[in-house]
Amino acid sequence: MTSPDPVTPLTRFARRVPTVPARTTQARTTQARTTQARTTQARTAPVRTAAPAATADATAVPAEIAPAATVAAMVICLPGGLPAQALTTAALDRHFGVTGTLHPRFWAKPDMWLWQRSHLIDLRKGRPAACAGGPVKLLDLTGMRHAAGLGAGIRHQVWQQVVHGTRPAHAWHVFQTRHLTDPVKYPLARAEADFVNQPRVNAMRLHNAAGYGATHLPTGEVEMFQAGPVAYQHYTAATAVCADALLIADGHELAPASDALAHRVTYLELAGRHLDTVDPAQRLLAITL
Repeated sequence: MTSPDPVTPLTRFARRVPTVPARTTQARTTQARTTQARTTQARTAPVRTAAPAATADATAVPAEIAPAATVAAMVICLPGGLPAQALTTAALDRHFGVTGTLHPRFWAKPDMWLWQRSHLIDLRKGRPAACAGGPVKLLDLTGMRHAAGLGAGIRHQVWQQVVHGTRPAHAWHVFQTRHLTDPVKYPLARAEADFVNQPRVNAMRLHNAAGYGATHLPTGEVEMFQAGPVAYQHYTAATAVCADALLIADGHELAPASDALAHRVTYLELAGRHLDTVDPAQRLLAITL
């Protein structure tokens, strides 16, 4: 009788039983454990719900609202058929649709004849003689520009000494635009405080508090001052003649879109070009609003 294979195990009845490879048993055990782990993870994993879509109101950015330009003075090109006697403060609203007061803004030419003085509106005494208006040929517009430019040059020299060492400041219209765009988050009181608390603006205010006179520095013109001495002279000279708005004889009004320097310059270009090309007999009238 041959002895059994020592490698092959025997059952209790001495029959040979094929050996199961250990690698196969281990692989089945690993697969069973992996399946059980996946089932447990699927049962215990939290259910994820889709996040609600953001509404349009939550993500919308408010549109920027630019403030309207400040119009304190206006020049009106008078129609030819309107008599000078009808040009009174009470008649401005009836004839031109504006509420204002006659303002002696213009200078009369010094070499006019005595009879020509009657063509001027609200003529005052003095040298130069101020008036509220009249024919362009009797108004010294060139002298007005020259004098305004000289005064602006002196004022800018004072301004440079006053604000020396301070950082450039933002103009008021920047803060006003931010307030108008979102008045709830940025109220008017905070906008005013942020503007006046700038070191350069405070330096100008301190100078004005020390004495009000010819060298008064308007804080509303800080952007114009910062453009440079020559630019400030040109700006002041042009504004002396064109004011803040111009009402043409056909009823069309020229005015800056806002108080920003770029918009002011655009208006001065258009208004100055119009006044330089009008007929010498065209009458002008200056009013304050």
